[in-house]
Amino acid sequence: MYAFLITFLAGISTVLGIIPTYFNSKYKDNIINISLSFACGIMISISLFSLIPESINYIGFSFINVILLLIFINIGLIISTYIDKKITKKIDNNYLYKLGLVSIIALILHNIPEGITTFLTTSSNFRIGLTLSLAIALHNIPEGISIAVPIYYSTGSHKKAFIYTFISGFSELIGGILSYIFLSKFINNFILSIILGVTSGIMIQISLFELLPNSLKYKNYFNTFIGFILGFIIMIICVFIFNI
Repeated sequence: MYAFLITFLAGISTVLGIIPTYFNSKYKDNIINISLSFACGIMISISLFSLIPESINYIGFSFINVILLLIFINIGLIISTYIDKKITKKIDNNYLYKLGLVSIIALILHNIPEGITTFLTTSSNFRIGLTLSLAIALHNIPEGISIAVPIYYSTGSHKKAFIYTFISGFSELIGGILSYIFLSKFINNFILSIILGVTSGIMIQISLFELLPNSLKYKNYFNTFIGFILGFIIMIICVFIFNI
């Protein structure tokens, strides 16, 4: 029960990403501009310094495995591009809403294996699991921003922003439940490596082809730069201090 509770709390911290949507609406453009570039920095940093190295760690470093990882990443890029095109056909006139939906898909894929890791770690070592969950909670907040800000400013609904961030965060508990029921018996390093590699590809595609270009649309390049650097540095600090 402690493992389930810690996994749930780590995931549900994503909901705190809704906080920027309560800032004064006269700063709307700056909030969106900085939030999108901030989320871009977060996702690029997670991919480069957490997901990709962890994927290699699971399968071992060798020339063949690096090639396999590149294939996993490209599969993620292709999947994300396909999803992006499908969503664009349905919501072509609301780019912020589309951004929110694409971010949810990417973060759910990211949070499920994260939930598996948190649950298994906490089950075997409560102290290490608690430290890991704190690290995950800290980096889930800016991930929540990448969902809540686009959803709120595209719909004007705090309720929808809350529900969508909640769904993303709750997926971490789903990872814990799956782990408890059967994944702990059947999941292996190769499968985890595939999941992490594909997820990194999805995040890179969203960052470079969605979040960054849409932040640049506001033509406040200083805000875009500051937001990206802040997100990038904050996530590097989380990765290296907490080793997530």
